[in-house]
Amino acid sequence: MSRDRIELQPAWLLSQKPYRETSELLEVLTPAHGRVGLVARGMRGAKAKQRGVIAMFRPLLLSWLEKGDLGTVTAVEAGGPEIVLGGERLFYGWYLNELLLKLLGRHDPHPSLHVDYGHALHGLTRSAPAAEAALRIFEKRALEQLGYGLPLDEPLDADAHYCYTPERGFELRAQGARGAMAGRSLIALRDETLADRATLDDARRLLRTALE
Repeated sequence: MSRDRIELQPAWLLSQKPYRETSELLEVLTPAHGRVGLVARGMRGAKAKQRGVIAMFRPLLLSWLEKGDLGTVTAVEAGGPEIVLGGERLFYGWYLNELLLKLLGRHDPHPSLHVDYGHALHGLTRSAPAAEAALRIFEKRALEQLGYGLPLDEPLDADAHYCYTPERGFELRAQGARGAMAGRSLIALRDETLADRATLDDARRLLRTALE
């Protein structure tokens, strides 16, 4: 089987697990290669140089030798400072990683999604409403990138209420009906201007349905 040498590819670390005695199994998101599984050999050794560089929420530059489904890390550099998330924001960051691990197969590149992930992480460092809005916007963009975008370009009335099903899209509903969402919330999600509790709650319910 042929081997390809990949040099200094921008990457975000999605997961990191012990592998054999001293190695780590990494799942990373890259712009040109999509989600990639890598083995970082000797990373848990006492003298491992990579231990202080590879971290969640830090832009990385990775080199690896690709063979089959798993590559072998050959070099690691920091591509920028770590984005520090604490408290609830840390759980938000883990959620983004889990979402990508579930939605993406390996070696299926979506370059814009790599950029959107970085924007979302920076958004998580903002105030509470803006941090939650960053999550919802990333979910929306991820669905679009994977070919499951919501039909938010349909004519929407800000004063009306709608329900959503993947089979039929948006349908008018009476205010207060089960599953009804305000038109103004859908427009705010479309325009990525989510700013208040009502629009954020509607966006969360809509995107949960779409992701499921």
